[in-house]
Amino acid sequence: MVAPREIRWGILATGSIATTFTKDILVDPKTRGVTGIIHTVAAAASSSSVSRAEAFLREVGAFASARAYGSYEELVRDQDVDMVYVATPHSHHYQNVMLCLEGGKNVLCEKPFTVNAQQARKLADKAREKGCFLMEALWTRYFPLADYVRNIIASGKLGTVERVVSDCSMRLQPDTSFKDGKHRMVNSDLAGGALLDLGVYSLTWPFLALYQEKSPKVFALMTKYQHTSADETTTIMLTFPRDESAGGDAHAVATSSIRVGDMPHDPSPPPSVRIQGRLGEIQLFPSAHNPNRTKLVLSDGTVEERDWPKPGPGKGSGWYNGFQHFKNPEGEGQGMFWEADEAAIAFLEGWGDARHLGINETVQIMEVMDEVRRQGGLVYPQKVETTEYPVSL
Repeated sequence: MVAPREIRWGILATGSIATTFTKDILVDPKTRGVTGIIHTVAAAASSSSVSRAEAFLREVGAFASARAYGSYEELVRDQDVDMVYVATPHSHHYQNVMLCLEGGKNVLCEKPFTVNAQQARKLADKAREKGCFLMEALWTRYFPLADYVRNIIASGKLGTVERVVSDCSMRLQPDTSFKDGKHRMVNSDLAGGALLDLGVYSLTWPFLALYQEKSPKVFALMTKYQHTSADETTTIMLTFPRDESAGGDAHAVATSSIRVGDMPHDPSPPPSVRIQGRLGEIQLFPSAHNPNRTKLVLSDGTVEERDWPKPGPGKGSGWYNGFQHFKNPEGEGQGMFWEADEAAIAFLEGWGDARHLGINETVQIMEVMDEVRRQGGLVYPQKVETTEYPVSL
């Protein structure tokens, strides 16, 4: 039997999302049917202190050999790191990813990839110059559920897909939850707001279903959060150009909000995503960013509902994961391991790009969000919009 190939991760930042990701990837890949690779953590870095990085490595269950660093520069210089997972706020992604690429490191960067498209293009160019693998960690695109949706569309069961409606919103009560304006969801210095944090998920499904490497037309509406310049509700209408032979242009509505959304205790919430074709539609529940149930409804009377549970060590393992104060059932992963599997396999096989969200599409989505911001008059401080490097944030 051939031993699995190892991918040695460096974790850049030690916050909540880094904790969830790292605990997920350290689960045996065979629990999700993945063979041939294994993930290990070679090192982690905190910008605040070595002790914070040490505490992080203990919390996630990394091997004792994993090294802790008190600066990102030290992590990038570690020769045992194959790929760096960048888990800082997206306001810092450009500077952090550029540091890694300049150091010759392969990168999996959290979503949204950057603050603007110009930054994304610069990083893509730098990755090509350095011969590094670069991928956006938009975890939803790598769910088995997303593969199912792609396959349903490709099978023709829906007929020509004409429209996608996608909503990623959360009732976060910003006036009380983020009263001081410093939280990343509303803080302009951290490129906060509904669009970049949640809207990237709303755009995920229209792009997955309709994008054919042609830029969509964009019309956007935006409501600003009154205490900062960040957006609290943004709605985007898109027209995806298609040849008449492919059905002509298709439409999408992608909306996001930090003020309104589904009621948290609604026993029967509506679908967060509807992908509609001439012969039927597929619906996703409960959320656009983390769906776990699908419903396929066809004009011939077919109704097919499926649940998509997250794998993991299982009940009785004593292992738990989740995000922030949300804890999953015992033995159930968060689902971030699938994006790590994709990045690892793509890197080890020398693909040069991810299969389901290549870097050019990442740039295109950033261009759409740039246009939405232009129409809404949403501008962030120059220090987080710049493509200059290095800049201290």
